[in-house]
Amino acid sequence: MKAAKIRLLTIVAASLAASQFALAADAADKDGNTRGEAELAKLLEGRTAGKPVNCLSDSQRDRMQTIDGTAFVFRDGKTIYVNRPEGARFIDEFDYPVFKIFGGRLCRRDQVRMQGWTSSIPGPVMLLGQFVPYRLVEDEKSAEPENKGN
Repeated sequence: MKAAKIRLLTIVAASLAASQFALAADAADKDGNTRGEAELAKLLEGRTAGKPVNCLSDSQRDRMQTIDGTAFVFRDGKTIYVNRPEGARFIDEFDYPVFKIFGGRLCRRDQVRMQGWTSSIPGPVMLLGQFVPYRLVEDEKSAEPENKGN
């Protein structure tokens, strides 16, 4: 009987410790996400979102940047494409992304795994979302046809 009580107390203590760890990890994720969101907002200042696209060609993803816990950013000339994958909290500046592309273009639902620079252990797998283009406001105005008053 005494051994059963000890086992029960051990299980309860382990459960409490695990829940406290989960709460601390969740709080850390939210803090990291706030910093990532602020970094992304600064990057997108003066830009407006366009219609999301499902894929990017090779030329549209020349320069890529990771925003911790938030998104992957791809630059194509003056356009910035933002992808917020499922599981974005795993994006970390200390890891690099390994994309598993199904076809010739990088598309929504393609897989990306974060890999540590010094580790051979594979990281978590995420699925890409849609790519949202952001263009400078003045570039969008100049791209609109002028009304000649006809």
